[in-house]
Amino acid sequence: MALTDLEIRKVQPGTVLMKLSDGGGLQLWVMPDGAKRWRLAYRHNGKQKTLALGVYPAVSLREAREARDDAKRLLGAGQDPSLARKLEKAAKAKSSANTFDALADELLEKKRAEGKAQATYGKVAWLLGLARVELGTRPIAEISAPEVLRVLKAVEVRGRLETAKRLRATIGQVFRFAVATGRADSDPTGALRGAIASPVVQHRAAIVEPRAFGGLLRVITGYEGAPETQAALELLALTFARPGEVRAAEWSEFDLDGAIWSIPAAKMKMRRPHRIPLAPRVVTLLRKLHSLTGNGRFVFPSNRSRERCMSENTINAALRRLGFTKDEMTAHGFRSAASSMLNECGLWNADAIERQLAHVDNDSVRRAYARADYWEERVRMMDWWATRCAELQAGGIVIPLRAS
Repeated sequence: MALTDLEIRKVQPGTVLMKLSDGGGLQLWVMPDGAKRWRLAYRHNGKQKTLALGVYPAVSLREAREARDDAKRLLGAGQDPSLARKLEKAAKAKSSANTFDALADELLEKKRAEGKAQATYGKVAWLLGLARVELGTRPIAEISAPEVLRVLKAVEVRGRLETAKRLRATIGQVFRFAVATGRADSDPTGALRGAIASPVVQHRAAIVEPRAFGGLLRVITGYEGAPETQAALELLALTFARPGEVRAAEWSEFDLDGAIWSIPAAKMKMRRPHRIPLAPRVVTLLRKLHSLTGNGRFVFPSNRSRERCMSENTINAALRRLGFTKDEMTAHGFRSAASSMLNECGLWNADAIERQLAHVDNDSVRRAYARADYWEERVRMMDWWATRCAELQAGGIVIPLRAS
């Protein structure tokens, strides 16, 4: 006789297990502890089996009957409902292990193991965070190109075109990692090339005209802020290293007696160690600075903690304080200024200049054969550049271009 909700609610537990039948093998087991559990008794391949269908009232009488009917359909097709459930659970577990979130985490761990710079790692993690909200819980193999496009469009409509472009590339890294590890068949981001607006390339502002650059150097000498910040501006001008390399410079990287700054690969944008010859003027600058910060790890420590380096905004903020807008000069602009003037003077091999800038040739064949680092020429070039900066700062001597 079929059960009713009223009957189920009223039944009281006894000292032993009670089994109430609803028909078709569906049973309600009333446990001595008061729990009421749905069970399906069935036979498959001549063996008596039992399938758990949930606990009442979380699983209602109607839902228990629907589950019984579903199991009967499987039996009619020759399948074991218990085995089908196990396979379904395994598939769900596999799916949850292969979500976008899971693959993104694995990719980040891979980048960390490869020794990517903390700044690079942080940017990738931040970009992936923009995608996780929409895609995080989705199985990676089920995510389609339109789904990814919705994520990109949400960034694009806020006017962040460069971020949208980088986000597409970063999401693509997750999919390519999934393909490589056998958890996805393809990368849908390839179909999205051109689907979002391209950002307008904006070059970092720089003062490259010699006389104007000399004026900048004179203003720097009169900087009234922290002496460490003034020294950072001078070191940028004289070495034209990347701003991040200057900010994060550590005293252990400098051989002042040998006049060499050796930057480890982990700090370099291209992940290759880089050496910078130090002109006498630079060595003097660093020896003077050592009396201020030499008792710590960083050459340019943060004003909040000596255990951290100078913040990313300090140098650009100093340039604004000196009166230069972001459209006139940036921290990165010292590299453009040096590159421009060194190339225009005609005294130095273009490859030596590129090597000093720590640029990597995009031509893999040419890069394979260009093994020389032009060290001797770079030593002379950096001495010449320090002298040239002093001349420009004094506002006097102007050398002829293309000197013989």
